[in-house]
Amino acid sequence: MSKEEKIDEINKIKILHRLKKIEGQIRGIQGMILDNRSCEDVLMQVSAVKSALHRINKLILEEKVNSCFQCSEKIYLSQSALDEILELIIRFVQ
Repeated sequence: MSKEEKIDEINKIKILHRLKKIEGQIRGIQGMILDNRSCEDVLMQVSAVKSALHRINKLILEEKVNSCFQCSEKIYLSQSALDEILELIIRFVQ
């Protein structure tokens, strides 16, 4: 995002909430390593963290795409067209 573009307050709250959850998950993984938990258990938690980070990326990407198309006076797209573009981007960025 450029310096002028900012994440709206609702998405900021969602992102910060998810980051706090991820922070707790990371601490949990550290504890699992210290407790010599099974590799399968640790990998499962690492996978959960990756998924949570992916959801944060999706929120930020949605914010960026929506702001780009909504701020432009020359481009008129419906919300369904924006949703379709976002879905395609997200599917192929994974």
